[in-house]
Amino acid sequence: GGVKMIVLLRVDERLIHGQVAMTWTKSLQIDGIVVANDEASGNDIQKMTLKMAVPSGINCIIKTIEGAKELLKNPKADKMRLMVLTKTVKDAVELAKEFDKIELVNIGNAGKMVSGEKMVITKEVALTLEELSSMKELIKLYPETTFQATPAMEKNLARNLIKDK
Repeated sequence: GGVKMIVLLRVDERLIHGQVAMTWTKSLQIDGIVVANDEASGNDIQKMTLKMAVPSGINCIIKTIEGAKELLKNPKADKMRLMVLTKTVKDAVELAKEFDKIELVNIGNAGKMVSGEKMVITKEVALTLEELSSMKELIKLYPETTFQATPAMEKNLARNLIKDK
């Protein structure tokens, strides 16, 4: 039963940003943030910037996708309430495949920083065809996946918003 520790898996292309990190960590009593992003994990400046946005008193670890999987399988992580952040839906699928007891799967901000043809799903979410197909995969793994920018905003079930896409 160790995998109860992933309280929230969230897609947010800005990863950690002040206000949002604050509201989610508070509302879910998160004590650790794991950023799963290949690019950020190899970039010291980006790591520093992300860590500056972490609310005080919260541990933050920035790993590659593979590194994050390993870390989250470590029994030491069991005792923590973790929020795992990815930049893309595709990366979220990678993690969702490995862990079957994530409490909440949530798409925050996605697609605004990506160029190319996109389908606008909500004010915060626009998906390329590739991300849309990842989205469908994520919904298969986690049917309760929601689109929700902050805990105070309304929750929309992803499966209802993309069923005709």
